[in-house]
Amino acid sequence: MTNSVDKGPGQIASEPASVAEELPPPMPAIHQLSADAPLEWLKRGWADLVATRFLGCFYGLVFVLMGYAIVWVYATKWQLTMGLIGGFFLMGPFLCTGLYDLSRQREQNGTASLWQSLTCWTRNLSSLAFFAIILTFAMIVWARVSLILFALSSTTSFPTVQGVLGQIFSLNNPQFLLLWGGVGFIFASIVFAIGVVAAPMMLDRKSDTLMAIFSSVRSVIANPRTLYVWALLVVVIIGLSLAAGFLPLLITAPLVGHATWHAYRDLVAGEGVS
Repeated sequence: MTNSVDKGPGQIASEPASVAEELPPPMPAIHQLSADAPLEWLKRGWADLVATRFLGCFYGLVFVLMGYAIVWVYATKWQLTMGLIGGFFLMGPFLCTGLYDLSRQREQNGTASLWQSLTCWTRNLSSLAFFAIILTFAMIVWARVSLILFALSSTTSFPTVQGVLGQIFSLNNPQFLLLWGGVGFIFASIVFAIGVVAAPMMLDRKSDTLMAIFSSVRSVIANPRTLYVWALLVVVIIGLSLAAGFLPLLITAPLVGHATWHAYRDLVAGEGVS
């Protein structure tokens, strides 16, 4: 009792501030958008790509080279294919973060620096690295599930990675394709839900991984039509680029990356806004 009486005014006044500093930041509000918002994101993404003098094409070139590397490894050393794809999932968020940062720089300064974007992930390394690990783990789980699905629908010996990949691109086993596509859709939806705005948010606000993931999931819950339209557009744009031999990724990959930044800015309310 004596201790509480002896506390000076300065000590009493400082306690609420210290308690407030220990509290985690509140979850940001999520905006509801119309279903045609993704078209506007692509339009603004293209404007970013042009205004930044196509600096994002550097990252597009990395994606093109990664695609060629995967094809070459599959054709010559297929045992390493999943490892290379795993590395892609591990490095993907860091590569895309550079694209988000180019848009962020243009938004804040009117100009953009490729060199600055190359190291922007250091702003929140631990959160982005943890997010990359989560994506890589999801890829590994999906690879194993693919093997199990193949084993359940195949009458041949226990499958290899090469055998599964061969069946994916073959129409000889429609049951496997339907089963694999259905389960794959569920996996892809989960990954999309946790990641649609997570990386831009971690870069912009230095938020922790879980808050960014929860905000991403809340964005999908609040805007299911809008974000499934966005997911469909991304699948079509990137899918056609892959089918055309990877080279279109030089433009389409940075376009989608810049557009994703604008998706984040429209979906997640600014800091301090409820």
